[in-house]
Amino acid sequence: MLQDKLSDYNLILASQSPRRQMLLKGLDLNFEVIVIPEIDESIPENLFEKDIAIYLSKHKAQSYKPILNNKTIVITADTIVWFDNKVLNKPFDKNEAIQMLKMLSGQMHIVYTGVCISSLNREITFCSETKVWFRNLSDSEIEFYVEKYKPYDKAGAYGAQEWIGYVAIEKIEGSYFNVMGLPVQQLYNELELFIA
Repeated sequence: MLQDKLSDYNLILASQSPRRQMLLKGLDLNFEVIVIPEIDESIPENLFEKDIAIYLSKHKAQSYKPILNNKTIVITADTIVWFDNKVLNKPFDKNEAIQMLKMLSGQMHIVYTGVCISSLNREITFCSETKVWFRNLSDSEIEFYVEKYKPYDKAGAYGAQEWIGYVAIEKIEGSYFNVMGLPVQQLYNELELFIA
């Protein structure tokens, strides 16, 4: 079992996202959360779609190099929403959140999560892709969600595990947990390969 194989390691989740922490806990793995603040998340202009998520997860991993040793494994991740050939990041304010959800209403978008697993001597990166279809949402539904749930810490201005996910998502193709921010099934497999 992976739990036994990891018992000699210090597993670190480099994310303050409560959803990522909850999902990793669901794998019954012992880990600690260490967050290095203010990592630059600017994106090179020549990157598109999944390459952005992969780049950001690898870029974040670089900041953790100084704390690595032979028995430390760090998981870094970044989730983006890709729609109409552009990234929908975390909304700056209420108006931007409303605009994003109006764009996604009645449309299909893609959620990419890039994950980097790194140790002192190794690094592997992978990306999960999920297509998400929203039904048409009314302005009042969008405004209700943004006002009540304040999704300013979420890419694309929504959380699939919240009210909006229950009423808006018509269909998903790929991992639901990826839409929440961490493709845990794929992560479990990759961790097994990483320490094999």
